[in-house]
Amino acid sequence: MIFVPSPNIDEREGPVEFLVMHYTGMQDAASAIALLCSPAAKVSAHYVVDEDGTIYCLVPEQKRAWHAGISYWRGRRLLNDASIGIEIVNPGHEWGYRAFPEAQMAAVEALSLGILSRHAIPARNVVAHSDIAPNRKQDPGELFDWRRLAAAGIGLWTEGLGDSTDFWGDLAAIGYDVSLPPGDVIRAFQRRFLPQNLSGVEDEATARRAAAIRCLLERDEQSYTG
Repeated sequence: MIFVPSPNIDEREGPVEFLVMHYTGMQDAASAIALLCSPAAKVSAHYVVDEDGTIYCLVPEQKRAWHAGISYWRGRRLLNDASIGIEIVNPGHEWGYRAFPEAQMAAVEALSLGILSRHAIPARNVVAHSDIAPNRKQDPGELFDWRRLAAAGIGLWTEGLGDSTDFWGDLAAIGYDVSLPPGDVIRAFQRRFLPQNLSGVEDEATARRAAAIRCLLERDEQSYTG
């Protein structure tokens, strides 16, 4: 791990409850780190993971980084105070979005497991930037391997389909801000849990996957609360 301190930090007011995955959306790691360390930019993250697996620490976990912005998840707004942010180097949809290399995903997995060992973050609160800001963000996007992370114990995933009777209730229970534009919310869910379908439309497969995730979430909550 390489330490590159960012000045864009302040104090937390409570415990860490969320882990947020981003992509940098810039052409290389150096450009991203320069931005995240620029006082004028007023943005930062706790970690940056390069495509070769190199991990940079910009902000100590006990401090607040400025990565989530206007955000919402499961009734909580403005998540910077309660979250750790990982920026994953990728050009993003603007600069030539591409798959995340094996070395990079292995580093994200190892880093995330370490974070989860230090903080009581339940699987339901391991989220994408697009989950918490669906009207503003697309990252880390549909090519990010959430299935792999869930298999390692990081976040939620299922290939299953449930019986949908209340699609918007399911999305709200999962954590989404359903007051935002419907297409944005649906597409954010699809990027995360049904990445082969980015229609932004409430079709049968999307509704049934949302029902399955809600069921999985409820089982996870029971396990987490004991």
